Amino acid sequence: MAPVELLHRIKNYYSKETGKDLPAITSQSAAGLSILYTLIYVVPFYLSSATRPSPQLSRDAPSVIRARIRAVTLSCLACSILTMYVIASRGKETPTEGLRLLGWWPIGIVEIIKPTFLTTILFAGPLFEKGIAEGGWRDWIQGKRVAEVLGGWIGWRNFIAGPITEEIVFRSCIIPLHLLAKISPTRIVFYTPLYFGIAHIHHFYEYTLTHPHTPLLPALARSLFQFVYTSIFGFYAAFIYLRTGSLFAAILSHSFCNWCGLPRLWGRITVEAGVPLGPSTERKDDGEGKGVKQRVQVADGRLGVGWTVVYYLSLLGGAVGFWWGLWSLTDSSRALASFDLVKGVAKG
Repeated sequence: MAPVELLHRIKNYYSKETGKDLPAITSQSAAGLSILYTLIYVVPFYLSSATRPSPQLSRDAPSVIRARIRAVTLSCLACSILTMYVIASRGKETPTEGLRLLGWWPIGIVEIIKPTFLTTILFAGPLFEKGIAEGGWRDWIQGKRVAEVLGGWIGWRNFIAGPITEEIVFRSCIIPLHLLAKISPTRIVFYTPLYFGIAHIHHFYEYTLTHPHTPLLPALARSLFQFVYTSIFGFYAAFIYLRTGSLFAAILSHSFCNWCGLPRLWGRITVEAGVPLGPSTERKDDGEGKGVKQRVQVADGRLGVGWTVVYYLSLLGGAVGFWWGLWSLTDSSRALASFDLVKGVAKG
């Protein structure tokens, strides 16, 4: 065999081996498509008078909410189709593998339940405040609050349409692009949520429209704070998505976090004046010599300091429990990427 032919074969062999590790798309392409998806999600809000708020028309108006839900549904469809095309054409993956990367299939019940339970642990404090201190647990059991909240368009947007469409675009569509670009899972967890945070900055414009007398600095501070906490949630949602391969787990956690809201970090917990508090503890004569249990009512809305102490202990305990269960309750054989716990880096 001639030396030239031997060198040619060696070159071809190593170029094939190297080609196996080449990303299907570049990191710049992943970033560019992510920016495009963010625009596809947000820009339609301002293209039509039906979706565009004004000083006379709030974003919370039912007509605006309905129009925006229709718009983001089309945005989700467009982004999902484009991502599937990239997965098939550039990643050379099968449709089944494409659905797996999108988090749609297979549907793992355990992968949905465990992260949702982990999220409830984190919100142990707010759950204590809403359920025990405010006595909301009875309504939860009877399902009254669910019907009440989802009976209006604001609740439908905040707890159903918003979590579903945002997780589809910012997790299901954007994260697979970064996996195709062979970006490490750790970087995906901390980079991709920034698009999610940026997508909420337009609320600054809408807030100034409906609150024209608010000074600019407080309005900017409000938007910056919203960017920070939406990005922080995005870190968690991206982590869940990569660890479980389940879009549905991310959606449920998103909806639950929206329902709980930001936890109280200072001050005493209070309830509305006159609201019955806790389980029935007192007995009152019903006129027939029989004792009837009644719940204690708070006259001025202030609870004893013990309730606040229990709340903050629950908040702390929830944070500790969340940290302890972060890895075990997100562990799944269907994970889209693996994390190296020893070295603190992630492997794709």
